[in-house]
Amino acid sequence: MIHVTVEKQGDAYRRVISRGHAHYDDSGLDIVCAAVSALLINTVNSIEVLTRDDLSVDEDQAGDGYLSFTLGEEQSSDAVLLLDSMVLGLQTIMENYGDTYLLLEEREQDMI
Repeated sequence: MIHVTVEKQGDAYRRVISRGHAHYDDSGLDIVCAAVSALLINTVNSIEVLTRDDLSVDEDQAGDGYLSFTLGEEQSSDAVLLLDSMVLGLQTIMENYGDTYLLLEEREQDMI
């Protein structure tokens, strides 16, 4: 299963962490894994190219499906819209394919 955690403080996104594989189908044929990967990677690329927001990305090249990105304190409305769109897409995948393959968890980070 892919487990995506979206951490927020109020309305501000702080961090997105994705771990695992969907195992919907064999490697290379897994449409759930491909869809989630496309959404996450496109969101990272879009924030990096289309906004001036601070973004730090950590990815494990070992093939275990780990991707994490952390956002800066200030976020543009463009970055928030891109992240809202990513969450909407992930929710839709989870609704259509079930939480056997994708679990989306939204967490509130404590204010510091």
